[in-house]
Amino acid sequence: MPRGDLFPEIGPFETGYLPLTDGHVMYWEQVGNPRGRPVLFLHGGPGAGAGAVHRRFFDPAHWRIVIFDQRGAGRSRPLGSLDSNTTPRLVGDIERLRAYLGLERWLLFGGSWGSTLALAYAQAHAAHVVGLVLRGVFLGRSSEVDWFLHGLAQVFPDAHAAFASFLPAEERGDLLGSYLRRLTHPDPAIHMAAARAWSIYEGSCSTLLPSPDTVSSFAGDRTALGLARIEAHYFAHDLFLPAEGLLGHMRAIGHLPGEIVQGRYDMVCPAVSAFDLAAHWPAARLTVIPDAGHSALEPGVRRALVAAVERFRHLS
Repeated sequence: MPRGDLFPEIGPFETGYLPLTDGHVMYWEQVGNPRGRPVLFLHGGPGAGAGAVHRRFFDPAHWRIVIFDQRGAGRSRPLGSLDSNTTPRLVGDIERLRAYLGLERWLLFGGSWGSTLALAYAQAHAAHVVGLVLRGVFLGRSSEVDWFLHGLAQVFPDAHAAFASFLPAEERGDLLGSYLRRLTHPDPAIHMAAARAWSIYEGSCSTLLPSPDTVSSFAGDRTALGLARIEAHYFAHDLFLPAEGLLGHMRAIGHLPGEIVQGRYDMVCPAVSAFDLAAHWPAARLTVIPDAGHSALEPGVRRALVAAVERFRHLS
C-alpha cells in the first residue's frame, strides 16, 4: 500500500517510562520538533498500543508529537494488566504525562477507542486542549459494543463465525463473558489462544478490502493480548463511562474546534456514531471518506487525517 501522503519515517528524540498508580508504568515518546506545537496521539483498542507508523501523521518540523501506550498496552508495563484499568484512570494518566512534560495545551489526535479517550480527556480538561482530530468514532454506547460482538455477523459472517466458533457451543450464548474468562485465565496457552481469536476477528473487519497485513499485525502476541484482554474488560464495564455517555457532556467542549474523519464503510465503528457526535458538536467538521473502512491507514482516511492536522497548524 503506497503511503506517500504520510510523512517520512522518523524516530523519537526522547523516550521514557513514567510511573503511574497501582503498579502501572507508562511508555512515552516525543517525536519531531522539541520546540514545536504539542500534539498527543491516542491509540485505539483499548489496549492496542501505538506503533512507529503513528508518528507519520504529523509534520515533524512543526509538531512536538507525544505518543504513549495506555496502561496495560504496548510497551507499558505490566502488559495486559487490568488492575485499576479504567477510563478515569487513563484520563488521569494523560494529565500526569502533560504535567510531566511541562505542556500547557495540546492538540488531541485519536481514532476508534482513541477518539473515545480523546473526548473523555477533553471533557475533563478542556482548558488544556486546543482542538481534536478524531477518526472512526466510538462513543462507547451499548449499541456499539453489541454491534461489534454480534452485528458484524451481518457483514462479515465468516469472520464472526470463526470468532464465535472458537468457543465451545455451550458458551456461545455469552460471547463477551466467555472470552473474558479465557482472556483473564493465568495459563498463557488459554489466554493467548483467545486473544488471537479476538484480535484476528477485529483485524479482519477493519479494512474496506481484505488486508492480510492488517490481520497479521493484529495477531502478534503483544498486540493481541493487550487489545483483546483490555477491550473485553472495558466492554464488560460499559467502557467505564458515565451513564449519560460522552454525548451528555459535549457542552464542556462544544466550543473547541474539531475534525472528524469517518470511513463510510467502517464496520468496526459504524458511521452513525460520527454523525451523532457531529450533531452534538457545533464547532466540528465531519469528513466522510466514501471508499474506506475503519483503518487509519486506508488511503482516503490517512490523507484526510494529515489534511485535518495541517488545518490546526496555526491555531493557538
